[in-house]
Parts: sequence; C-alpha cells; structure tokens
Amino acid sequence: MSAPATAGVEESGRLRLNRVTLLKLVVVAFVMFGFGYALVPVYRQVCEALGINVLTQKDGTVARPGNTQVDLARTVTVELDGNAQGPWRFRPTTRSIDVHPGEMATVVYEVVNTQARTVKAQAIPSYAPQSATPFFKKVECFCFQEQVLGPNEARQMPVVFFIDPGLPREVKNITLSYTFFEIGGAVTARKE
Repeated sequence: MSAPATAGVEESGRLRLNRVTLLKLVVVAFVMFGFGYALVPVYRQVCEALGINVLTQKDGTVARPGNTQVDLARTVTVELDGNAQGPWRFRPTTRSIDVHPGEMATVVYEVVNTQARTVKAQAIPSYAPQSATPFFKKVECFCFQEQVLGPNEARQMPVVFFIDPGLPREVKNITLSYTFFEIGGAVTARKE
C-alpha cells in the first residue's frame, strides 16, 4: 500500500478505537451511577437485617437514639461570669446552668458596645477549679475569633459546650469566666 492509503487506514482504525473506548466509558459511568443509586436501599436492608443504625422501628415509629455518653447519675453546676475591660457592657444572660457530663449545653453572653465608634475585641476564657479545664469542651464559642462591634451595637453570642464524663467525681461546680477586652489594630468595615 502507498503511504497515503496506510495513513487513512490508521486514521480510520484510531477513530473506531476511540468510539469503542467512549462507548465503554459511557457504560461504566451508567453502571457506577446505578450502583450508587442502588446503594442506599441496599444499605438500609443490611442495617435492618443486622439491627444496626435502624431509625425506623417495625411499628413505624421513629427511634430516637440517646447519647449513651451522658452520665445521668451526675449533675455539674456551671456558673457563668463576664468581665469587661473596655468600652462595653458584657455579661452572661443566665448566672448558672446544671448539666450532666456528656450532655451538650448552650449558654449566651451579651455584649453592648457603648461607644459611638467601631471596636475590635477578644474574649479570653478561664475556668475554676483549674483541674476542670481539660474536661470543659467547647464546640462553638465567640472566643474562637475576634469580634468587631459597630457603634452602639448589641450582640448575643452563644457558647455550646459539654463536660467530658471523665471529670473527677469530686468536682460538682465549674465557673466559666470570660474577660472581654479591646484589642488594638485597624478596624476594617464589616460586610453585612
């Protein structure tokens, strides 16, 4: 065969090979989609057969799984305190809360900027007794980041926490205290 005829045959063979490869890829994509789609009912059936992760009981009611790590036999009183070092009022909205170790709890602190200017602030927590510090676990806290308060702005800021069930049994009261103070530096405009 001549060189141009050979090039045409090679080109035709390559085109056919590309089409076959494309067809195979499309089939694989459909099979993967079907497998992913079928995985949810298969997962439910396996879980129901094994009795794990079952949210719907045989009678049709929804099972409410409890937190097995909550120590219902113990109660710890968390006393809340707020100290202001700057141009604002800062306080907890409640003075104390009773929680079971392992139980999630939410408390709210309120801050009011009493100035006619924007201020940047940071809260620093402290705990008493100090031995309780490693057992006090905050999930969400305004103390994790700097706060920018506009002129005369009031804000309520949550603290979501739990007390590790490993807290020594002799600790029955924990004081959570925040000192809220102004920090230096330029204050950039907040995006609303």
